Amino acid sequence: MADFAIVYDRVRPDEKLLFDALDALGVPYDKVYAPQLRLEFGRPVPWKVALERCVSQSRGHAITSALEGLGVRVVNPARVIELCGDKLATNAALARAGLPTPRTGVAFTAEAALDLIEEFGYPVVMKPTVGSWGRLLSRINDRDAAEAIVEHKEVLGGYQHHVYYVQELIHKPGRDIRAFVVAGECIGAIYRDSEHWVTNTARGAKASRCEVTPDVADLAVRAARAVDGEVVAIDLLEDPERGLLINEINHTMEFKNSVTTTGVDIPGLIVRYALSLVGQPA
Repeated sequence: MADFAIVYDRVRPDEKLLFDALDALGVPYDKVYAPQLRLEFGRPVPWKVALERCVSQSRGHAITSALEGLGVRVVNPARVIELCGDKLATNAALARAGLPTPRTGVAFTAEAALDLIEEFGYPVVMKPTVGSWGRLLSRINDRDAAEAIVEHKEVLGGYQHHVYYVQELIHKPGRDIRAFVVAGECIGAIYRDSEHWVTNTARGAKASRCEVTPDVADLAVRAARAVDGEVVAIDLLEDPERGLLINEINHTMEFKNSVTTTGVDIPGLIVRYALSLVGQPA
């Protein structure tokens, strides 16, 4: 058994890059397959530090919480998953820190949601508070579309569908920026270009290198600090009038398309940071 573990539930190209980085360092570590993991409070585990890489957010959060209860230092901590895994909680943390975001509102009934959308003016974007890869985003261009989307959410069931999270549509220049922050430093950034209004590589956007300007680095680091993020990706939007706005923060970031694009050894920096925590108090 080793002091360090990577906890995962699927081996994606990102996890393979992390394994390769650890192998290159010659550091002993355990690969912990989350679906087979069993933990018992009061029964020690061998690891001092764990890097949480679960695709399932709920599983990753549960495992992180349990490991922390057993004295393991986890990257990212459970409180970071709680904040970044919920767009509403993320936006609230950014608002407390006074950081710039798109105009955002929330309502809790269909009637209030329609009123909120009308107050914002069309077009607006409605998002699920929990989700990734650009799924279930709705661009609402008029009242008819608003009524249809809200009605669909009403009948889907489940509390999360009845939290109506609304943002203004930012007229970005066909792209957004993803900035990577590790241990309080913005280590690189990419543009994600797409003809579609959803600029996400999971939806076909193309990655290209983005220069890490002082403005990009400063805002990304401040956003990470607002959620206590240690290894996070910050999605930034370029507003033609207001400049950079923080859109979302990703706590189990994907980076497979960004290593060659940025020229930065992202997996190496992640594992070196996590390994530096071995021996520190949990």
